[in-house]
Amino acid sequence: MIAFDPTSEQEALRARIETFVMERIVPYEKDPRNTGHGPTEELRIELNALARSADLFAPHVPKQWGGMGLDHVSMAIAFEACGLSPLGPIAMHCAAPDEGNMNLLDKVATAAQKERWLKPFAAGEFRSCFAMTEPWGAGADPSAMKTKAHYDGDDFIVNGVKWLITGAKGAGFTIIFCDVEPSGDKPSGPTMLISDMDAPGIHLTREINSLDSSFTNGHWEVKYKNLRIPSKNVLGKVGEGFRYVQVRLAPARLTHCMRWLGGAVRAHQIALDYARKREAFGQPIGKHGEIGAMLAENEMDLQQCRLMVWWACALLDKGEQGRHESSMVKTSVSEALFRIADRCVQILGGMGVTGDTVVEQIFRETRAFRIYDGPSEVHKWAISRRIMKNG
Repeated sequence: MIAFDPTSEQEALRARIETFVMERIVPYEKDPRNTGHGPTEELRIELNALARSADLFAPHVPKQWGGMGLDHVSMAIAFEACGLSPLGPIAMHCAAPDEGNMNLLDKVATAAQKERWLKPFAAGEFRSCFAMTEPWGAGADPSAMKTKAHYDGDDFIVNGVKWLITGAKGAGFTIIFCDVEPSGDKPSGPTMLISDMDAPGIHLTREINSLDSSFTNGHWEVKYKNLRIPSKNVLGKVGEGFRYVQVRLAPARLTHCMRWLGGAVRAHQIALDYARKREAFGQPIGKHGEIGAMLAENEMDLQQCRLMVWWACALLDKGEQGRHESSMVKTSVSEALFRIADRCVQILGGMGVTGDTVVEQIFRETRAFRIYDGPSEVHKWAISRRIMKNG
């Protein structure tokens, strides 16, 4: 059965989130605590309180950990609505990297790890970061990572450098993707390790200036120098990091699409309103052919993005991994959202390149999305490899 109509419950949730974001969250977009490196921790906590008061906190988190327990299709509808503001996902505690890390811990962590980290994390007591990308190394190709861990009794000693680590400053804990070196008959290979961020050996060496500005406390370069992590903090099993990273990445690609789809919807609404009111050559600019065509193209791209996301989410809700499908959706949607944002800037003209509207930020965010969670070129390469194998 193929269905394209949200349920009445999903529609009601969408409307409730849209109202909450537009009325309660959008006014904070001009708050001085919403900086060029993202919202501050103080602002995040204040926005979280608003979402809790509206019963809209952590929509993706299972109910046993205090969340709303939405399925993936319902998440797609909810996340699009909260993405109407870049601060919406921050407020509702479903922004990256936290949302993906919550999903990973829920699926892979031990009972003790869930009690130690996931329970307070899901409640918003602290944030997290996910450390995989490296300068001049692992990023789109995680097999190239140079961050190493070696055995020292029952502990691991980690050394290396990670880069573009979102939200590292002020995070409560980190998940580090590293390569455990061989030691006798002990397991080795790509592994995920959990560490408190205030552990000796973790050094925030540089705050990175980036195109985007929607993530709490921005992006950082992080150095690990003889960082000691006990074996009880292995996430999953040693040597199976690549398997677990897929648990995180496939759904996270889709939630990125959901959130930034909401941003593109907002940009389109602003451009459409402007095209109705702004007059040139004797009539509203939206009635001029070139502008009208851009608005029509936006409308088509938005609906195609929405349907692709719903399709992949329905597969996840059926229990499928969706690795191939999520690659297709991430690539197609990220490219389309950037086209939409670019057209909106063009329609707004001079206003589009200023901070007078949020469109300028949405343009920057969607440009970065074409790289985050795998550049389009890498996903196309992976898609082509899979379909060639199936021939």
